[in-house]
Amino acid sequence: MKPLFKEDLDSIFEYTRELWEPLRNQQIFITGGTGFFGVWFLESILYASRKLNLDLKALVLTRSKDTFRKRVPYLFNNSEIEFLEGDVRNFVYPQGKFSHVIHAATSAQRNAENPLEMLDTIITGTHHVLEFAKQAGTKHLLFTSSGAVYGRQPANLSHISEEDGGGPEPTDFSSAYAEGKRTAELLCTLYHKQFGIDVKIARCYALVGPHLPLNAQYAIGNFISDGLSGRPIEVKGDGTPYRSYLYAADLMIWLWKIFFKGVPCRPYNVGSEDAISISDLASRVASLFNVEVQILKKSIPNQIVEQYVPSTKRASYELGLKTWVPLGESLKRTIQWYHSAESK
Repeated sequence: MKPLFKEDLDSIFEYTRELWEPLRNQQIFITGGTGFFGVWFLESILYASRKLNLDLKALVLTRSKDTFRKRVPYLFNNSEIEFLEGDVRNFVYPQGKFSHVIHAATSAQRNAENPLEMLDTIITGTHHVLEFAKQAGTKHLLFTSSGAVYGRQPANLSHISEEDGGGPEPTDFSSAYAEGKRTAELLCTLYHKQFGIDVKIARCYALVGPHLPLNAQYAIGNFISDGLSGRPIEVKGDGTPYRSYLYAADLMIWLWKIFFKGVPCRPYNVGSEDAISISDLASRVASLFNVEVQILKKSIPNQIVEQYVPSTKRASYELGLKTWVPLGESLKRTIQWYHSAESK
């Protein structure tokens, strides 16, 4: 894989320049640092460190150092990053003080493959990370949660806010990921109350951008994969659900702003408010590759249309956040990056 676009890193730095001073000469510990979020975290950290001479160090937890070395060698070989191999549920605590921790581990893909393992990974992993943060003298921790914590979005809500409540159905096996994130948020809150760790919670929605997995459960990634291969864009459902997509460079601006300026244990929705149906999304992607769209299932008349779209008024009013990169440009940049990565 190749580095991120300088245009994206410049944008992240432009909107976060004034935030970075607390990390000067500090150590930051990151779980999930080798995934989609992780690569963006690491590149934006390194970019800011070079620009501002921060002299910070990042220690990244990974299941396999060798896998990451092969996939992203330009990051693996950076002197400002070190790697700790282990499972988020039981990794051996590294020595030393870490002023900041980013807990971005776990993949929603395993929710379908092994719900029990997914649930254990989220809950036990979060508890283990919080215990480490307590031991390491951590003052600030960012937890990347999910909009899944709200459960099914009510049909009468076009956008769901942090105050709308609700929750997943606890007797539905597919709720493992959502229930895990809910419990993890509670654990974060308890550690804040009992041990004074300033935990910031970001409830992330659907995303798009370089490094997004193209072979996972993300419809937009699957569509791009189809297009890159010259295949028709395949919609496995009926195409009626609505989603919204935040570009990864915007995501980083949001997460860094929440981390440094958000209110502890006050969750912030992270995503775009610009809803689009899955069928329309498929058509948008297909037009960029000049291929057809195939929708595998017929819609049922008068069915309730599924929605997964956040209200981001809290993040907007309190932190000045918004969507800077529209969906059309997000798709073009993502496809351009994958084209250039394939040509390397």
